[in-house]
Amino acid sequence: MVRIIDTTLRDGHQSLIATRMRTEDMLPILEELDRVGFYSLEVWGGATFDVCLRFLGENPWERLRKIKERVHKTPLQMLLRGQNLVGYRHYADDVVEKFVHLSVKNGINIIRIFDALNDIRNMEVSIKAAKDAGAIVQGALSYTISPVHTIEKFVEMAVQFEKLGCDVICIKDMAGLISPQVAYNLVSAIKRAVKLPVNLHTHMTSGMGALSYYAACQAGVDIIDCAFSPFAGGVSQPAVEPLVASLHNTPYDTGLDLNQLVEISNYFAQVKQKYQEFSSPVAERSDVSVLVHQIPGGMISNLYAQLKEQGALNRYNDVLKEVPEVRKDLGYPPLVTPTSQIVGTQAVVNVLTGARYKMIIEEVKKYCLGLYGAPPAPINEELLRKAIGNKKPITCRPADLLEPELEQARREMEAQNIPIHSEEDLLSYVMLRRTK
Repeated sequence: MVRIIDTTLRDGHQSLIATRMRTEDMLPILEELDRVGFYSLEVWGGATFDVCLRFLGENPWERLRKIKERVHKTPLQMLLRGQNLVGYRHYADDVVEKFVHLSVKNGINIIRIFDALNDIRNMEVSIKAAKDAGAIVQGALSYTISPVHTIEKFVEMAVQFEKLGCDVICIKDMAGLISPQVAYNLVSAIKRAVKLPVNLHTHMTSGMGALSYYAACQAGVDIIDCAFSPFAGGVSQPAVEPLVASLHNTPYDTGLDLNQLVEISNYFAQVKQKYQEFSSPVAERSDVSVLVHQIPGGMISNLYAQLKEQGALNRYNDVLKEVPEVRKDLGYPPLVTPTSQIVGTQAVVNVLTGARYKMIIEEVKKYCLGLYGAPPAPINEELLRKAIGNKKPITCRPADLLEPELEQARREMEAQNIPIHSEEDLLSYVMLRRTK
C-alpha cells in the first residue's frame, strides 16, 4: 500500500493561488478530509504563515488551532525551512527551538524540514527541537539537477538524516524536475541505504509528476504528495483522484474511496472560483521548459508578477534564460525559498539593467559571504569579487554568528506598545522582524 499526503491546504493553494485561501474556506471540509484516510494533511508552514499575517489579516496560530479542533484522526503536517523556519532569513537558535515547540503545542504532528542549500548544519537544531517536542520528523533533501547533484550525494544526505534521528526521508522536488527513471533510481538507492520510509514530493510543472510517482511506487516508495484536482496540476502536485484510480487493484493500492474524493473535490472546485484573481496563466499549465530553467511554481508566479508590475512582461523569456545562468554563477543552489527569490530577483535585475551584475542585490552579497550556508559548488570568481571584494566568506554554520533574539524582540515590542498576549504573538513578530 502507498500512503498519500493531501497538500491542498498548503502547497496546493500556495502553488496556484499565491497561498490566498482563507481559513473560513478550509474549515467546512476538514471533517470530510479527516475521514478519507490520508497519511497526513499538510496544512501549515511554507508561505502560509507569512501570507496570513501580511495579506489576509489572519493569525496563523489561530488557523492551526481551528484546524486541529476539527481534525482528530489524521496527523497534521507542516513545512519548515530549517534555520529559516517560515521566514526568509536565518533565525537564532532560541527562536528555532521555541517556534518548533509552539508548532507542535498548537497541533502539528509531522514536520518536514529542509534547507535551500541542502546544508545539513542549517537543519540540525530544528530536527533536534522537533524530536524533543515529540513530532515525527521528515528530513527533506531539496532535489535539483546540476553537475554536482548526484544520486550518491542525495543518498549521503539520507544517511545523515537517519543518523540525526529523522523518522522519514523526503525527496522534495519543488520544481517538478524528477523524471520517472530518476525517481525509480533515487527511491531505490535511498531504500537500500536507510531503514526509513521514503516520501516523494513533486509537482506537475514539467508534466512528469504523476508518471514519476508511478515509477517511485515500483521502486517501493512509501508516501506520495497529492492535491485535490482544483488545486492540482500546473505547478502544483499531481491530482489525488486520478492517482488513486490509477493505483486501484495494483500492489500500490492506496485504499482510498474515489467517491469520497470526488465529493471533496467538488467542494474545492467551488472554493477555487472565489480566488480567480490570484490565478496566473503560467501557474495553471505544465511546461517542459522547466527542465531548462528549473524555476519552481511559486517562483514562476512571482517573476511573472514582478515583471507585470514593472511593465516588462515582454522580458519574461529573457529572465527565464538568465535564471539558470545566475544559478550556475552562484554554485548551483537548488531553487527553493529563499534561494529561488535570491536567484530570481538578481536575474530580473540583470535583464532590466541590461548588464549582468552591474547592480548586485544585497541578498546575493550575503549569499556570497556564506551567510545562507555553503553553496553546493564554488561561486564564479568574478561574481565573488564584484559582490564581496576582498572579504572572506564564513566557514562556520551561519546561525553560530547570531545572538539570541527572543528577549530583544520582546523589549522591542514593549517599547513600541505592541501587545504580547502569548508566546505565539512574540514569535509572529520575530518572523517579520528585520535585522541589520
